[in-house]
Amino acid sequence: MAGRKQFDVDEALRRAMHVFWRWGYSEASIDRLTEGTGLGRGSLYGTFGDKSTLFRKSLQRYAQTYHPLYEQALSGPHPSPNAVVAAYLQVTLNRIADPSVPDGCLLTVSATQFPALDAEGQAMVRAMIDGLRAMLRQALLAAGAGEQEAAELALCTLATNKSLAVLSRTGFSSEDLATVAAAAARNPSPAPAATDGRGSHEPGAHPSDVSQDS
Repeated sequence: MAGRKQFDVDEALRRAMHVFWRWGYSEASIDRLTEGTGLGRGSLYGTFGDKSTLFRKSLQRYAQTYHPLYEQALSGPHPSPNAVVAAYLQVTLNRIADPSVPDGCLLTVSATQFPALDAEGQAMVRAMIDGLRAMLRQALLAAGAGEQEAAELALCTLATNKSLAVLSRTGFSSEDLATVAAAAARNPSPAPAATDGRGSHEPGAHPSDVSQDS
């Protein structure tokens, strides 16, 4: 039939997602995208638009693929905030261990190249990160964390998640990554912020340098 696509559009988008995931937005050249998708330039542009539009579609595909896994893991019920942290990070470890996808995380590598994205791309990246943070916070509250604890743990767990993605891209072993995740789940309560005076040490000061009252 005239005008009918002679290729699988969904599969082409999946492949484009992997190109952005592997190389990041800046290094995902049109040549790499055409090679990765198997499409000519005309078909690529005609189907998905320009590079920025294709990136946003790829990022949306990524979120549709992986974010429901986080939602399922956090749905609980969980006996404690520790269990929420462990469940969330296990999803990340499972994805990193999948040999069929690039190392790391498309959302994380996109965040590291934030200045290279257009305004719509930046807004999408930030909205997705904020959405994951909110998802974590709600699960932590449901597991018994207080408001402040849930907010702090959500941020710390999100940061650990992103660090796992970065470490995996630099060749850290699955055992190393599991150690990081396990340590985060064992120690869910953030350390209290340092304040000056009243027996607390100032930022940058070592606890041993602070005199103790007898």
